[in-house]
Amino acid sequence: MSLCIVSAKYVAPLSIELHFSDGVVRIIDVGSFIRKHPHQQYNSYLNEKKFKQFKLEMGNVVWGKNWDLVFPIDLLYKGSCE
Repeated sequence: MSLCIVSAKYVAPLSIELHFSDGVVRIIDVGSFIRKHPHQQYNSYLNEKKFKQFKLEMGNVVWGKNWDLVFPIDLLYKGSCE
């Protein structure tokens, strides 16, 4: 069975708590990544209301209808998004 995210919840300004299929839990500060890597596609997710609209799809946490923002699961598992 491959590693996936089984649940995610908003925990702090622009941070999420991720629960992985093997029981590991990580808190990821996505806002920090967006601020360090400004991009038209990402910047709108600095708005907390929009940020909170993430969802789980195919074992990944994603933002936007077309996965505007998504991070490699191996990085998230290590506790980072970069």
